[in-house]
Amino acid sequence: MPDESFGEMFTSMLSVNQAVSAERKLIDHLIIYIEHEAQRLEDIKRFFSRVTSLHDGIYNEPSDPIANPIAAFKLVKRLKSEWLNVVHSTEAEENIKVLREDYRRMESSLPKLEDLRGAAHGLMRLQDVYNLHVESLVRGHFQQISDPVDFYKLSVSDMLSGDDCFLVGKVAYDLEDYYHSVLWFEEAVRLFRGTEWSPENEGTLEDALDHLAFSHFKTGNISHALSLSRELLLHDPMNRRVHFNVEKYEKLLNENLPATSSGLTLKRPDGIYLRTRNAYEQLCQTKGSQPKHFENPSLFCDYFTNGSPALFLQPIRREIISLQPYVVLFHGFVTQAEAKNIRKYAMPGLRRSVVASGMNQATAEYRISKSAWLKESAHEVVGKLDQRITLVTGLNVQPPYAEYLQVVNYGIGGHYEPHFDHATSDSSPLYRLKTGNRVATIMIYLSPVQAGGSTAFIYANFSVPVVQNAALFWWNLHKNGQGNVDTLHAGCPVIVGNKWGMFKNKNFHKVTCTAVTNIVHPKIIILSSSTHSPLVQILFKFFSYVQHNRTYTEEWWKPLLYILYFDLYNGCQWLLFFNILQKILFCLHPKKETHKSLELF
Repeated sequence: MPDESFGEMFTSMLSVNQAVSAERKLIDHLIIYIEHEAQRLEDIKRFFSRVTSLHDGIYNEPSDPIANPIAAFKLVKRLKSEWLNVVHSTEAEENIKVLREDYRRMESSLPKLEDLRGAAHGLMRLQDVYNLHVESLVRGHFQQISDPVDFYKLSVSDMLSGDDCFLVGKVAYDLEDYYHSVLWFEEAVRLFRGTEWSPENEGTLEDALDHLAFSHFKTGNISHALSLSRELLLHDPMNRRVHFNVEKYEKLLNENLPATSSGLTLKRPDGIYLRTRNAYEQLCQTKGSQPKHFENPSLFCDYFTNGSPALFLQPIRREIISLQPYVVLFHGFVTQAEAKNIRKYAMPGLRRSVVASGMNQATAEYRISKSAWLKESAHEVVGKLDQRITLVTGLNVQPPYAEYLQVVNYGIGGHYEPHFDHATSDSSPLYRLKTGNRVATIMIYLSPVQAGGSTAFIYANFSVPVVQNAALFWWNLHKNGQGNVDTLHAGCPVIVGNKWGMFKNKNFHKVTCTAVTNIVHPKIIILSSSTHSPLVQILFKFFSYVQHNRTYTEEWWKPLLYILYFDLYNGCQWLLFFNILQKILFCLHPKKETHKSLELF
């Protein structure tokens, strides 16, 4: 294997699918090699048959065969020339050289060391998040430790070999993750014991025993470490290091140290999101099933038009998933053809997904996917989707008021651990890009997923399964512009399937503000980017009217709010202004009915 590389094949199932094509080409090269080698072996067999027949025939005659000068000449020639040509033939070397050259030409499109490690991590991630039994996973089944029934049953399953298990365990072992290495090395030892070593294997039974013994030692299970080391000495009796380990383990057991118990329970290593890990994994395991949701009459399904004439003839099917946070699923949001086109146009631009890392962006183990950004000019379907998003949400999603469409393809065990879509720090890259914070997110599912891949809202305690061609929408911020902590969410690992998603984030912009005070009441402060702004002029007229008349009616202020709404909607922080205006109106005229009217607006 090559040294450390920039492998990213494991981060996208599209790349894994492309690897299938690469292997098909390798198979073609291997067929050619086998044909050439078969021809070479046929030639060798003919030579063998000819020589053998001579020894079975003429050389077994009662008379002296060497008396025949022709037979004697042929014997000398064979031994001096023909055997030499057979033994030192370069044909075999030429055949293997051609195969190696074909492999080298394809090497850039083949998995790297990082891909192997990433794929191994993907299997361990599935094991952990879905509480899968390693032994069943090795047999090609997805069974939870607590349930013998398959979490998902494949129509065609594929088993792991002892060498496969050894490589997964080795990845964990190299990271000093002995919880996983013990489980996978145990399977490797079990499988190696029942089979003969193959030349394509990297590991052996001796290797697996050695690594498993040390892994048990590191977890405190000295008796198992000793037993495995003694077994290893049966295969490699001259190994001085193992002899030394056996002596050390025997000494530890004789001293009766409390950490030498064989009944110790393996403990999973801590992670970044340890505080939310149990909730996150439990929500992933529910498969998006929310058994108590039907008991809440506020959650319903309907045909939704959002008051738009464009949706009157063909309303969208809306499912209210949650009220806090407000999460909606729009069924049939895109067509099959639209989803196919989006995937097609995103493929060339797919790159490893990144996350915010301080002042920069970087790849991370807690986000395994590839993503691409699509502008409206990429394809007409992008513009149509932007219009459709505006119709159902009422939000202006044209840049710079929203980000471009982000298309994501998840990899082996692809996931995105708990995170917020909105910025939680003023140093977030979102602000450096001058895009403002993310008000809302809409996520469109572009492909089906057979198992896994749900979207889990951790603090809100519910998850949503992947619904092909549907769109999931939620608000990231409260009306006052503060982040909604209940939107902490995660993309559960994909067990089986090729998950494609598309994201659109609506932003609002931060502006440099100056204070305009004492308009009506000394405690009231209005914020604006300029005292000459049309919005401020409207506010001045409004407060001047209130100051002189000491009264106002809904007929007067509600049209004004609509003017402010659409003006601010198209160019400024309308959420912030509306919130401030709401507080001012309530301060000036603190009637419950007016406050309710504002809430309805």
